[in-house]
Amino acid sequence: MSNAKELYQAARKRYAETFEKHLENGVNFISDAVYIEPEVEIAPGAIILPGCILRGKTVVGEGCVIGPNTLLEDTVVEAGTTVNASQCYQSHLGPNNKIGPFTHVRAGTVTGAGTHLGAYVETKNVNFAKGNTVSHLTYIGDADVGKYCNFGCGTVTCNYDGEGKFRTTIGDYAFIGCNTNLVAPVTVGDHAFTAAGSTISDEVPAGALGIERGHQANIEGWAERKLTKYIEKKKKLEAEQG
Repeated sequence: MSNAKELYQAARKRYAETFEKHLENGVNFISDAVYIEPEVEIAPGAIILPGCILRGKTVVGEGCVIGPNTLLEDTVVEAGTTVNASQCYQSHLGPNNKIGPFTHVRAGTVTGAGTHLGAYVETKNVNFAKGNTVSHLTYIGDADVGKYCNFGCGTVTCNYDGEGKFRTTIGDYAFIGCNTNLVAPVTVGDHAFTAAGSTISDEVPAGALGIERGHQANIEGWAERKLTKYIEKKKKLEAEQG
């Protein structure tokens, strides 16, 4: 028997025993298509769906739903939280969070109760207070975020200038508009608002609206000329297709 095959069979036996241990302890599975390392702790009543990989010193609380297709590594997931089709590393997810799908939770992320991190959101080294909503397509790194903030689609914390990392601070009940760039170090105060499409590099005081946009200019006829060949090509294709 080859050494590789022996190692594989030993690992398979070890992780089969780990799976059985959790099953007997009241963890709910609908398939054994999971990979759980020996140090992982899972509370009775948690649900682990197919395709999950739980590694290191991961802890999963009571009433959690993990998966499908989720990777947790050295991550604490508190009671009532769901993590759907996402990857989480060296982080601490608070109770009753909704994570995913397709969320990348990087090292140093800490979330308070009721936080929602949605599709294509990435976080790193962030402290979220309770009740924050980050629904989609956003990067938040090196930041401290107050409670009940809402982040619009396309928000980015610009935390790295090529030499150093800098932090963004956001107060309670702030509303960050879509496509806002927060150029750290920067502070957005309590109850403040940033207008969609703004690049914020100076402090936004509490209760204020931060807005940074160039004036729109329309050049008449420019697009009509630019699109002439494209439109002719598509019309020809449309006629050929009937």
